[in-house]
Amino acid sequence: MTYPVSRETQRPNGLRAALLDALGAKVVSRLGEVIWPEAVNGPLSILIYHRILGKPDPLLPDEITVEDFRHDMQLLVSRFNVFDLPEGLRRLKEGTLPPYAVCLTFDDGYRDNCTIALPVLQEFGIPATFFIATGYLDGGRMWNDTLLETVRHYADDVIDMEDWGIPRLEMRTLDDRRRAWKVLFKWMRRIGVRGRGEMLALFQQRLKAPLPDDLMMTAGDVRSLAAAGMEIGCHTESHPILTRITDELVREEIVRSRAYLEGLINKRVRYFAYPNGVPGDDYAPRHVDIVKECGFEAAFSTEWGGARSSCDMFQLPRFTPWDKSAAGFALRLILSRRPTGYRKAA
Repeated sequence: MTYPVSRETQRPNGLRAALLDALGAKVVSRLGEVIWPEAVNGPLSILIYHRILGKPDPLLPDEITVEDFRHDMQLLVSRFNVFDLPEGLRRLKEGTLPPYAVCLTFDDGYRDNCTIALPVLQEFGIPATFFIATGYLDGGRMWNDTLLETVRHYADDVIDMEDWGIPRLEMRTLDDRRRAWKVLFKWMRRIGVRGRGEMLALFQQRLKAPLPDDLMMTAGDVRSLAAAGMEIGCHTESHPILTRITDELVREEIVRSRAYLEGLINKRVRYFAYPNGVPGDDYAPRHVDIVKECGFEAAFSTEWGGARSSCDMFQLPRFTPWDKSAAGFALRLILSRRPTGYRKAA
């Protein structure tokens, strides 16, 4: 579907992006070694990816495409030391990490991780860990994607839902739709799981949007990743915010998801990633205890920064490399090595 494009859409890249492109990844890497020489030894940067698109999405201009991802991987193999997660964590605990150590992870279980990202990983010989929300396998769809596709295929020029507490939203241009997506996304995040489901159902009745059923992996895709030597991790069944459900349900979500994955790949699932993953907001100390009691070897948050040997192995920091330039990507990895407020092991 195409939309009229406003002048806002056509604005050039900002000054910061232009300067980073001019500097180049190699220069930025060298600069980082000068500014933080102590950072060359020790921290482990754990990257988070979600979707890897085959081509740019007009509604998600900042989403990573396969070309962006390929450039990232080229930089990693040329300037960094990339490990699979088990080896990276072992060296982290032993204090034997080499300079600029990196691990890759993917969250949620999008099918393009298997069809688009996996061939690039294999091309460069890079291992990765995939944290799968099992409830969406084989035709499922996360609520944010349902909302996005609704906005994408909406046929009229206005969304009028003021009676639901949502401001009137213009839908005439691409920028209108981008703004509508952001407004609706923020609004939907504030309501509970049950209310969100009810609202999405009402949206579909009113908007009549055709929705894809192939955004998430199939069970066969998960097996293919494991057969390719990739690590499979647990990310619950339905990707709930753990602080908003009972502890009993948290445990059920984790145990059922892990058991299903282990049945698929015939291998122990060792690692867990907290949905959304912001400490204090999305999970609490009691959820860390549940994960430990379930017998995982490590668990991962989305607290920004690099992991150090003093970190809590059940709240390891990770971050998302959103950058569109190789230099920006290199700079983000270097900045992750600054000393920050890491969560210490008890």
